[in-house]
Amino acid sequence: MDFVKDIIGEELTIFEKKFAEAVKSNTPLLDRIMKYIIKRKGKQLRPMFVFLSAKLHGDINESTYRAAALVELLHTATLVHDDVVDESLERRGFFSINAIWKNKIAVLVGDYLLSKGLLLSTSNDDFEHLHILSEAVRQMSEGELLQIEKSRNLNLSEEIYFEIIRNKTASLLSSACAVGAYTTSQDKIIADKMKLFGEKVGIAFQIKDDLFDYGKEDVGKPTGNDIKEKKLTLPLIYTLNNIDTKRKREIIYILKNENTNPEKINAVIDTVVKAGGIQYATEKMYLYRDEALAILDEFPAKEVRKALEDLVRYTTDRKY
Repeated sequence: MDFVKDIIGEELTIFEKKFAEAVKSNTPLLDRIMKYIIKRKGKQLRPMFVFLSAKLHGDINESTYRAAALVELLHTATLVHDDVVDESLERRGFFSINAIWKNKIAVLVGDYLLSKGLLLSTSNDDFEHLHILSEAVRQMSEGELLQIEKSRNLNLSEEIYFEIIRNKTASLLSSACAVGAYTTSQDKIIADKMKLFGEKVGIAFQIKDDLFDYGKEDVGKPTGNDIKEKKLTLPLIYTLNNIDTKRKREIIYILKNENTNPEKINAVIDTVVKAGGIQYATEKMYLYRDEALAILDEFPAKEVRKALEDLVRYTTDRKY
């Protein structure tokens, strides 16, 4: 990550100031919440992908900063809304917006962030930015709803799993890469290629998140949380498809009826480990990572490409 910041550190510093300015409000309560969000923001991976994708194809400009802000506004809005939907009281080790200010305010805050993104783009005639990112918002909503629908019967195929994460998680990262590249290249073919690159990275990123649920590290969310929420992720899907019928019925019973029992959760995790679910998901993660790196190889070798490669590897090697 240090090498990445050497390449775009100055741009990220400028971006932080521009983003803080972009979310300012004349409403005291809203302004207070925006400051709370900014102070507790995450690693800013998506803006990094915007800037590096842009720099790979030209010089970063004001359009790039607006694209990065739009991506971060949409991402933050979806996180706020997700915490309401999931009834989550924590986000990255801090209280979520809904935990402090309750659901009604949290939903309105998410709406505010979405509106700020729309205004930022329309005020500057960044209609291609909006086109690229609106597609991501649609995909994210569809992915979330598909996951809710399919999780009810606990019979999720690997194909549907990948459709869900392609829409729910990878779409925003792929759009970040596409819009970044477009701001400097003005070339839709290049933007589409970077979109595919971002999709591969996004899928690998989500598989890594799924693997955290079966680990022992403190990753900012409880391990076994997906099991508690009856979410079928790749390690568990593989396991259910590769164990005997009796054990499969037992696992499904635990998911439906005993998914908050720590001993039962640990039993499911042990079964996944023994069945090779962790190994299988890890191999799939690296496959998508390598496919993303292969797309990058099509572009000229230079420092910014190396930084993008490092950022891709970070998504699969990170400890949290």
